[in-house]
Amino acid sequence: MIEFGHLTHVGLRRELNEDTYYGDSELGLWLVADGMGGHEYGEVASALAREAIVREIRQGRSLPQAIRLADEEIIRASRRRSDTLPMGTTVVAARVTGSRFEVAWVGDSRVYLWRDGQLAQLSQDHSYVQALIAQGALSVDQARTHPQRNVVTQALGVTDPQALNVETLAGELAPGNQLLLCSDGLTEEVDDRAIAQVLAHAECSAQECVDGLVAAALDGGGSDNITAILIRRH
Repeated sequence: MIEFGHLTHVGLRRELNEDTYYGDSELGLWLVADGMGGHEYGEVASALAREAIVREIRQGRSLPQAIRLADEEIIRASRRRSDTLPMGTTVVAARVTGSRFEVAWVGDSRVYLWRDGQLAQLSQDHSYVQALIAQGALSVDQARTHPQRNVVTQALGVTDPQALNVETLAGELAPGNQLLLCSDGLTEEVDDRAIAQVLAHAECSAQECVDGLVAAALDGGGSDNITAILIRRH
């Protein structure tokens, strides 16, 4: 059985929530999208991504195919608006079929796996600071306070479709395992150790854990929109 909790919050410094999310146990699909762009377009881009991915998965497409088709749709919508600022969105999505999971992502929205009392970040941010970490030019701790930590190097609607890197990963979701999908509004304020402490509370429901994570991000400053989905297999 799959249980999941979900919550989004505008945060404490933004007027508009440009994050969106989706969760459906029957379809076995969950996603978080973090929109960007001027004139409220981030909100439009993340909603377009959500709708396109859900539609394509329902029609039998794979997760990477669905994400690429969402990308094309956002680019088309952007062109119709003929605005100078392209609208874009990150996305992280998970599919669970039986005891298997597949995740895919573009940008810096993340997916974590909780297994055997350990938290592991499955996704690798498509970001400027992650590239510096990979080169050994920056430590993970330094990246947390780097002035350009929010600069993404990949996003739907913005990156050239030929260069779009839809990364995927698959594995087993055993009973007791949890998948956490979140926007960077959570990870900006709550480090991995604090996330692990919340997920360790097996007596709490998935919803209570999500509520706790979002509350922690707000306590940390709530500098961005915050979205989290926790998928737990029983």
